[in-house]
Amino acid sequence: MKFLKSVIHEMKKVTWPTRKQLYRDTRVVFGTAIIFAVVLFVFDTSIKTLIQAILSLR
Repeated sequence: MKFLKSVIHEMKKVTWPTRKQLYRDTRVVFGTAIIFAVVLFVFDTSIKTLIQAILSLR
């Protein structure tokens, strides 16, 4: 029981983000994920094309 009381006490100290901050941070996370996905796709496609070109020279 003491543990639960201390958890509740600590949760009252937490500074929760406002709705505006939450939306902004969510957009940043999704934007960053999309950028990384595109960059990884470009690298993956480039490496795949390079390896296929090297293998076709044999």
